[in-house]
Amino acid sequence: MARIAGVDIPREKRLEISLTYIFGVGRTTAQKVCDVAEIDRNTRVRDLTDEEVARLRNWI
Repeated sequence: MARIAGVDIPREKRLEISLTYIFGVGRTTAQKVCDVAEIDRNTRVRDLTDEEVARLRNWI
């Protein structure tokens, strides 16, 4: 699992859905985070590179 904002997000789910496991992040915010970080919403968390995870951490 990737750990973002102190939360282990599920590896098998799409990024857009996994980000909603973080308190305060809903579907709309998750979509905006993906757009700003320039990461495809449909990417599975297990397929994220270390660089993409770092971009997500910096934005959140």
